[in-house]
Amino acid sequence: MLKDTKSKEIFEHACEVMPGGVNSPVRAYRAVGLTPRFIDHARGSKIYDVDGNEYIDYIGSWGPMILGHARREVVDAVCRAAERGTSYGAPTLAEVELAEMIIEAVPCADMVRLVNSGTEAVMSAVRAARGYTGRELIVKFEGCYHGHSDGLLVKAGSGLLTENVPDSAGVPAAFAASTLTANYNDEDSVRDIFEACGNKIAALIVEPVAANMGVVPPKLGFLQFLRKITRDYGTVLIFDEVITGFRLSYGGASQYYGVTPDMATLGKIIGGGMPLAAYCGKKEIMSMVSPTGPVYQAGTLSGNPAAVAAGLATLKLLKANPSVYAAIDQKGAGLADALTTAIEKYHIPATLNRVGSLLSVFFTDQTVETYADVTTTDLELFKRYFAKMLDQGIYIAPSQFEAVFVGAEHSDADLAATKKAINKAMMELSAEGL
Repeated sequence: MLKDTKSKEIFEHACEVMPGGVNSPVRAYRAVGLTPRFIDHARGSKIYDVDGNEYIDYIGSWGPMILGHARREVVDAVCRAAERGTSYGAPTLAEVELAEMIIEAVPCADMVRLVNSGTEAVMSAVRAARGYTGRELIVKFEGCYHGHSDGLLVKAGSGLLTENVPDSAGVPAAFAASTLTANYNDEDSVRDIFEACGNKIAALIVEPVAANMGVVPPKLGFLQFLRKITRDYGTVLIFDEVITGFRLSYGGASQYYGVTPDMATLGKIIGGGMPLAAYCGKKEIMSMVSPTGPVYQAGTLSGNPAAVAAGLATLKLLKANPSVYAAIDQKGAGLADALTTAIEKYHIPATLNRVGSLLSVFFTDQTVETYADVTTTDLELFKRYFAKMLDQGIYIAPSQFEAVFVGAEHSDADLAATKKAINKAMMELSAEGL
């Protein structure tokens, strides 16, 4: 069993000075009933905690580390930028260069605004869409996460068109009332909302691949349907590509599926592990943003030079090495095969979803295509599986509802060790009784 003495000591103290001892809830490990590992450093595919344990990392800072931790070109770029000043609150040439790279890569991007987080990108994109259309309502999907801004922390009530209630304390009901919730992969639920409220809907926002309820890919034709119905009603279609952007392909999910939205939000990979995000879209929509238009959005640290340097270095590496996408897809497929084989061999009630280098195992015996399917998962079984993987040095998300992120630095040896760990974990689950 891996040591966790120092992590326990630090966590006990952290709980006295931070809510739950962490700065983002899932890090607290409450869903898996363990003490979170406090990380000391990381390099390549590995992450190391304060107790000296080494793990093969499949979280990758929740997606950004597609090229591995402490990539030399990225670290060097950040250091060079920081030596010249960590923040100016003024424009730089590097910001323009990063915007140009995003515009070149992302099909819908005519113009770009850099911000500091995915939450900020989504909040700002929705505001721009409302300013552009003059409408107030937005549509999101149950199970799709778009950051923690007030208007998007909502869940469906007893019916699609009933008044939504906040999914977090501290969110006024009036904020939630302007958000309508549909069912992901359910065209009828979307159609019903538009037939009732279509001329009042400013934007429909969707994760093109749902990756915050575990990985749930879009059904064949679903994204094309969303493109058509939003166009028919004059609604802005926003792809939240904070996770999928520059991961499924250099042009993200939009390029991967051949569907071009009106706007996209980006994060994670475009910052190379630094706090950086963006929203982008058609020129006529983005021109609504201040100072050229009446939609106000600002940020002291937006376009921070160190973060921009990390993002530029990362995107340049990805652009120069397009074969990385086929490579990580193949690695993801290998892990998926190992999981499927173990699930079948040991008769585990589980199923596997994968899109490229994103994958999730769901502990349910039914196909997972919707949020309702996700809720049938056995959380206690996942909790046991997580503990077994962690104890074998495999670092996956401490939640059934997150993705496994495969990266370029995962070696053949890493993958072989992971497959061995998967087989052992599933065998033990079966032997212990389900």
